[in-house]
Amino acid sequence: MSTPGTISAQDRRDARRRARSAARLHAVQALFQMEAAGQGSDAVIREFEDHRIGKAQEEGGAAIESDIELFRQLTGAAVTWQARIDQMTDRALVEKWPIARIDPTLRALFRAAGAELVENETPPKVVITEFVEVARAFFPEGREGGFVNAVLDHMAREARPEAF
Repeated sequence: MSTPGTISAQDRRDARRRARSAARLHAVQALFQMEAAGQGSDAVIREFEDHRIGKAQEEGGAAIESDIELFRQLTGAAVTWQARIDQMTDRALVEKWPIARIDPTLRALFRAAGAELVENETPPKVVITEFVEVARAFFPEGREGGFVNAVLDHMAREARPEAF
């Protein structure tokens, strides 16, 4: 039990989970912006850190905290490993729909998720669940959640076969 004015361990864990989820969402947005505007990663990362992260509002008006280190890691790793991640994505997609033909938001999402699968110790099931939620944030009315789940499951099995 916590005393008034102190934060419980559960509250800290919940805040960390929300910050990591926000970092994933921001990474997708940053990767989308890099591709759409033809901007480099350093400029986009700086813009997000200076002007976007923490500026979004949750329901109720509280600022959304973001795990800046995870945001930087995912964005940087997605750029570093883009060819590998795009190849993994292509292998997970149907032959007639290579990564170049899919929605640019989904492309950014697969790159961010692929970066976490390639360069992070987060369990693949957590990565998949988190990025399915990100997909639902961008496509609340669509079936993209199921599509993202299937593609990421395939990518995770390729990137981390030992986890399955």
